[in-house]
Formats: sequence, structure tokens, C-alpha cells
Amino acid sequence: MKIAVVGCGAVGSYYGAMLSRAGHDVHFLLRSDYDAVRRHGVNIRSPHGDFNARPRAARTPEEIGVSDLVMIAIKTTANDQLARLLPPLVGPQTAVLTLQNGLGNEEALAKLFPPAQILGGLCFVCLNRIAPGVIQHLDHGLIMLGEFQRWPEPRTHDIVGMFKHAGIVCKVSDNLARAHWEKLVWNIPFNGLGVASAAGYDALLAPPPILQSPRLPCLTTEQLLDSGPWETLVRELMQEVIAAANALGYTPEPSFADKMIERTRTMGAYKASTILDFERGQPLELEGLFLEPLRQAQLASVATPRLAALGEVLRQLNPV
Repeated sequence: MKIAVVGCGAVGSYYGAMLSRAGHDVHFLLRSDYDAVRRHGVNIRSPHGDFNARPRAARTPEEIGVSDLVMIAIKTTANDQLARLLPPLVGPQTAVLTLQNGLGNEEALAKLFPPAQILGGLCFVCLNRIAPGVIQHLDHGLIMLGEFQRWPEPRTHDIVGMFKHAGIVCKVSDNLARAHWEKLVWNIPFNGLGVASAAGYDALLAPPPILQSPRLPCLTTEQLLDSGPWETLVRELMQEVIAAANALGYTPEPSFADKMIERTRTMGAYKASTILDFERGQPLELEGLFLEPLRQAQLASVATPRLAALGEVLRQLNPV
């Protein structure tokens, strides 16, 4: 299968390297990492075994051309570039799969291509890009994959089978929208509080009109699960997200929050991707991860005071 990867940070590079190692014709669309990947390939460091993969490196989508599968893993803050980057890669039979965080990504792609070509994937994985073309895999790795606004199709199962053959744990979701809300149960507290902890605990209880410097160090997942006030905030945010999901017709199982917390404890002192963006002075993925879920909760008449306070603190902390 000819596969184009758009967005070769930690997520795109890791899964693209796995598919390349399995023998697929994988093309990375690159900017800053182009020279490193062209010369040395992609190096994955993982507790499951280190390996080097050699995907094809390209600077422009035209160099790649129409592909069987396009995997999108760019930050959602760069979604305005997709209308320029994707058309040379997408033909009438191309499957377009977004692995991005948050709500609204499939809807944005459906404005560019027929909705029947769009899929979404939720990545439950701990990764960091530690150098150009070098990815550190720390834990987990599941992709939950589904069709946009449709039941799973035969091609859904074909893609899942391809991922499994490459060593990627992958499952089919029969309801992609529900899967997004289940992922938000983790993403909102651990990405959000990890960054907002730089403003201090009190700011999250009553956000001031203007946050004052200096900033505190961002907290890791291990520090957030402190069996104290931070863990209480984690659980309160999770319950707000679950309440919103229930009101919208997506019903996570009652023990879902507890299961997510227990899986997170195995990660150790992990910094979620939004924290790394913040520490590098890059824009935060506010819209799909925090603001759109808040709007949908409000439209469903669900009280979300913790999520509202978190969104305000993140808006003030956003470097851009």
C-alpha cells in the first residue's frame, strides 16, 4: 500500500515507521526533519525494541502524488494548511485518515473531500520526538479507528488489519464520535492541567482576569495523580466530560474514568503533547481539545465549571 504521512512529529513518525518496517511504500512529507530522515531514516526507541525504518522523504506533496492512504498527524493549529497540502495526495479511491486530537477534524476534511473517504483514528500512546527523526516510545500504542458518520466498512477492517500486521494494536470503533469523547476523558485533564499547572492550583479554582508571572513548572501525569488536590481536579474534569458525553448520547461505561487513571499510572512522569508545545512556545491546540467540547457541553445544558475555568486559564497561557 502506498501511504503518505502528513505531519511527521511523534505520532506520524512512529506509526509511519511501523508501517514502513512492515514493507509498505511509506512517504513522509517533511520540513525541518527532511535531511535527517533522508540520510538516516527514522529511529524508534521503544521498550518493545529499537528499530530503524526508511520511509521515502519528500518536501512537497507533489513529489509523493496520489496515495492509497493519507495519514494526517499535524497539530490542529496547522489545519489551515490542509487545503494546500492534501489535494495532490488524494484521488477518488484514497482513504483519508486523521490521527489528530479533539473534535471537528473529520468535519474539516469533509469540506475538502467526499465524507465517504474520511476516517478518524484515536491514538492511545506515549511518545516524544527527542531529535530530528528520533522518536521515543514510552508506553501503550493502541489506535481506535472508525468511519466518519458511518458504520465500519470493509475498507475499515482492511486498514485495521494492515496496522495489526505492522505490529500496531488497532481496533475498530462502530461510533467514531463516541470514541472522540472517550479520548477527551483523558486528553482534557492530562493535556489541559499539565499546562495550566504553570499558573498554579488556585488559578484553576477562580481564574483571574489577567494571570501574573512568574510561571511554575508544568506537572507530569505522575505529579497530577498525587492522591491530593490535583488528582481531585483530574477526576472532576473527567466526570464533567463523561456527563457531557452522556447528554450527547455517547455513554462511557461507569468505570471508564477509573480505568483511564489506572492506565495513566503506568506511564510514570509523562508530559503530554500539549505541555511540550507550551514549553517550546508553540500555539496550543485549544479549539478542538477544550473549547469545542466546552461549547457542546453548554449546548447540552451540562454544567462544566472546571472545564470552563481550565479553558480560560489555557487561553491566557497560550503563547500565540
